[in-house]
Amino acid sequence: MRNLLIFISKYNAFFLFLIFEISALAIFVQYNSFQRATYINTTNEVTGNLYAQVNRLNNYLSLTQINDSLARENARLHNQLKSSYYIDTTARGVVVDTLYKQQYSYIEAKVINNSVNRRNNYITINRGSKDGITKNMGVISSTGIVGLVVSTSEHFALIQSLLHKDSRVSAMLTGSREIGTLLWNDDLDPRKCLLIDVPNHVKAKVGEEVVTSGYSLWPAGISIGKISNLHAKGGGFFLNMEVILTVDFSKLEYVYVVNNKFALEQAGLEAQKKKDD
Repeated sequence: MRNLLIFISKYNAFFLFLIFEISALAIFVQYNSFQRATYINTTNEVTGNLYAQVNRLNNYLSLTQINDSLARENARLHNQLKSSYYIDTTARGVVVDTLYKQQYSYIEAKVINNSVNRRNNYITINRGSKDGITKNMGVISSTGIVGLVVSTSEHFALIQSLLHKDSRVSAMLTGSREIGTLLWNDDLDPRKCLLIDVPNHVKAKVGEEVVTSGYSLWPAGISIGKISNLHAKGGGFFLNMEVILTVDFSKLEYVYVVNNKFALEQAGLEAQKKKDD
């Protein structure tokens, strides 16, 4: 307190000048309409700019909640897509009874760890077994296919990225509807994959879209990428085609885990067939 009093007494002339100056300006503005209007307009502009900056800051700080909300909404919309259902049609005499039954459901998740520059890349998400995620579920993003769940804990799941030497996806050309196998290319470019085992007679085109075939854990028609080169090395009797991926793995933030409700039934049936053979 003593230091404060010493400071005020030392600069008392300055403080008196400041008080008189502010009082004079207040009287000048109060009793002159033009100056009062100018002051009000200037004050409103400064206040408005300040509020705008505060609003931008608040919007920035709330981006996480907004993104989470959008991810949940996208998952809900994915669940309503026609591709998430299958048609169960039974003919009874002359009556055809058609039912739409949901085959795929989607669980939104946020990426909390990711790699793109290794031979075997993995992604960690903030959803786990308590959220219904199990091993061998497919994973997609809003732009295309991402990978496959390989292990889970209660609160987290580990995804084998499409950018992994062991990744294999059944893929289809949208033009000819020919089926091939998609795998990551040997030069470790995170933007490209190879589509192999497509018959030589297929007339594919550069720029043609490649999507999931529906023969694996993902619904049919999920985007994978577009053909950028029709004659990748090592084709032999088949076409090997370079594919530019639609997913930018270096910027991946939100994904959707695909729950194929018939996956276990299909796997059990196919395992029994192998056993019988």
